[in-house]
Amino acid sequence: MAVKILIVEDEAPIREMVMMALSVAGYEVHQAESGEEGFTLLNEHVPDLILLDWMLPGMSGIDFSRRIKKDPLCSDIPIIMLTARGEEEDKVRGLESGADDFVTKPFSPRELTARIKAVLRRASPMSAEEVLEVEGLRLDPVSHRVSVNDAAVDMGPTEFRLLHFFMTHPERVYTRGQLLDNVWGMNVYVEERTVDVHIRRLRKSIAHSGHDRLVQTVRGAGYRFSAKP
Repeated sequence: MAVKILIVEDEAPIREMVMMALSVAGYEVHQAESGEEGFTLLNEHVPDLILLDWMLPGMSGIDFSRRIKKDPLCSDIPIIMLTARGEEEDKVRGLESGADDFVTKPFSPRELTARIKAVLRRASPMSAEEVLEVEGLRLDPVSHRVSVNDAAVDMGPTEFRLLHFFMTHPERVYTRGQLLDNVWGMNVYVEERTVDVHIRRLRKSIAHSGHDRLVQTVRGAGYRFSAKP
């Protein structure tokens, strides 16, 4: 599944250059030319990373970042700020607003891609092939096996993908629509209630060991995978 990146940048030449470079690098890229448009896209397609211009019309990048960090559905999304400001004081302001890194204009596509990879590694240290384990619940993405305390657990392919997504994105609330985009894919048109059906199946498959409590319903928001009560 391609990593999703949202670019919020009002300068069309920079936006187009970045989109082309990242598309060639294999990323799925969405673009917005203002903060408000960026928030609209956030509700439609939750990104894995945001490239955010410091100077935006109507809403600055600093304000955009602060607003994101106050939203529990978006607060964990890493942010790289694109800025012409290189002074230490400006960088401190950006970091305090929630930015994870800076790329100073002008920049090369190669530098930007390297920064993106570094931030994504920090944000999601687990690789796509790494065995995941939480309280004895173990998922091996290479052999496509799930077990609880070394006992095999049988589950369907959709439940497996759902569990894998949850285990690689713990402690974060996802709406049904966001789960559809990330687990089923954006080009698959199914009803949001389909998510509820597969959540029930996933819980049932791990209920005998009590691990169904890890898949939590957040009333009015969506679902979260957490070992916390």
